[in-house]
Amino acid sequence: MFSILIPTWNNLPYLQLCLESLRKNAVGSHQIILHINEGTDGTLQWVKDQKLDYTYSERNLGICTALNLMAMKAVHPYILYLNDDMYCCPDWDKYLIEEIKRMQTDCFMLSATLIEPLPSRNTCVIVADFGQDAANFREQRLIDEFRKLPKDDWSGSTWPPALIHKKYWGMVGGYSLEFSPGMSSDDDFSMKMWQIGCRIFKGVAQSRVYHFQRKSTERVIKNNGRKQFLMKWGINQSTFRKYYLSMGEPYDGILADPPHTYSLKLELLRAWLKRKLM
Repeated sequence: MFSILIPTWNNLPYLQLCLESLRKNAVGSHQIILHINEGTDGTLQWVKDQKLDYTYSERNLGICTALNLMAMKAVHPYILYLNDDMYCCPDWDKYLIEEIKRMQTDCFMLSATLIEPLPSRNTCVIVADFGQDAANFREQRLIDEFRKLPKDDWSGSTWPPALIHKKYWGMVGGYSLEFSPGMSSDDDFSMKMWQIGCRIFKGVAQSRVYHFQRKSTERVIKNNGRKQFLMKWGINQSTFRKYYLSMGEPYDGILADPPHTYSLKLELLRAWLKRKLM
């Protein structure tokens, strides 16, 4: 089945909910690998007591290094990256497995669809409040209602929960360490997949995961991921998402290289000028 990689940073109540959801709500028997950053809130001892598979660092290494460390322990053909503040709804993996079986290739990125309590500019998620923290999580209400929330398959898989074949993880070199601790590392990974020819970036609507939002990113000192992405790839993240991944649009099959319309040429010119000024 899947090798599920979960980096965690002193988020024990959320990690416990996440792992409980994997045990209760998955149809497959997946390998779970944790990376414990610090673990000073009791996470390290709890994971040892649970006899879970993990890697460990005394300081917070960020998600890029953590994911690469965990990926070395993966034994299954598919790697799924999951955050520790996510709760997987019933049958979440069933729909991803069914999607894989329908594929004519193993070169793809799939994402489960997130349900988040707070509105944002992310058009790929479902906004529905079932609790903004672990203490106030309305689990049973989520179980009763999550299937009724309207959402169709969407284009632009990049954020976790993200699923790819393990051979492509190795081919693109995993997550790029220059984006540590992790801002824009997801877009960078998707761009690397694009560069090797991947054209299937699909969000699976029926595979649903509740996300408490920003339980680690609000604490970390952020890298300037937008600038790093521009300097590395020569285009802005927003351009890549809109013109290449068609992010948030209804899924319409295998993506094509974007036509060089006037608007895309203008975006590329602006990116070139901005890069030169930097």
